Amino acid sequence: MKAVLYTRTGGPEVLELAERPVPQPGPGEIRVKVMVSGVNPTDWKARQERRPGGTLPFPEIVPNQDGAGIVDAVGPDVHGFETGQRVWLFEAARQRPTGTAQEYTVLPAGHVVPLPERASFDLGATLGVPALTAHRALTVAEQGPSWIAPGALDGRTVLVAGGAGAVGHAAIELARWAGAEVVTTVSNDTKAALAHAAGAHHVVNYRTENAARAIRTIFPDGIDVVVEVAPAVNADLNQAVLAPNGTIAVYANNGGDAMTVPLRPLLAANARYQFIWVYTVPQPAKRQAIQDVNAAVAAQVLRVGEEAGLPLHRFSLEHTAAAHTAVASGTVGKVLIDVG
Repeated sequence: MKAVLYTRTGGPEVLELAERPVPQPGPGEIRVKVMVSGVNPTDWKARQERRPGGTLPFPEIVPNQDGAGIVDAVGPDVHGFETGQRVWLFEAARQRPTGTAQEYTVLPAGHVVPLPERASFDLGATLGVPALTAHRALTVAEQGPSWIAPGALDGRTVLVAGGAGAVGHAAIELARWAGAEVVTTVSNDTKAALAHAAGAHHVVNYRTENAARAIRTIFPDGIDVVVEVAPAVNADLNQAVLAPNGTIAVYANNGGDAMTVPLRPLLAANARYQFIWVYTVPQPAKRQAIQDVNAAVAAQVLRVGEEAGLPLHRFSLEHTAAAHTAVASGTVGKVLIDVG
């Protein structure tokens, strides 16, 4: 089978196309014929590390955590799956050497999820990191809820920073489905159009208007949950618009690795900062997220494509390096690799 792999850390040039034997599933494992592989920032960051040429935890690594495909073989002690079944995958390469940038991948059954009817492989390949992260961000507030479903966020206000990104897109769709009123911040008209297409009730261009004033005008009582991609850059904005007992859910460090926050107003507001690393989310919360995300997919709430607010950028398996470069350079939308 064809596989893209690397044997040392570094830039996209360390990725190489190779032939490898089709892997066999062991006890508790499933082999999936990968149709589409999704690329996330953690994929290229894990490959690049901070030290080019650094030591790897395995002799060679096939990148990419997310994907979608067809069950090809089922190992012993696996129940609830059968060959030919359509599935989506998450954390395929988490502490393992083989991700989804290959024609067949073997992974624990707990990392394989049935893909609802009518959902495309493209959609399935976007669910792992983005949708599970968005779910976590929307369910960490002091007063809950711990689940996402219609009515779960009735009466709540949600600010999504960077609504044109993959996580932001999923957060808009899930928050609106759950009954929240959603505002998002963007940097240009193109991204504003995408955020509107995703379903945001309000879109604020922070380059052309005072974002804090605009958001406070829309929501005089403040924002209950902020889904934050750039906490250092947006620290002052978040403090200015946060409602009493509000939560700032941080899932990335765009714009800086360190931030300074004003303590007194956050203390007075009983504010909460919640940091999110999707790979280490507690298992009960992750199981709830998988269940809710699949329900949203079945309800056709989560969508992909430019008309839905998330443009797709396609690459062949042979051009996985270019796909990683596209994500690293901040391409707006979702980068996918056609494998099958």
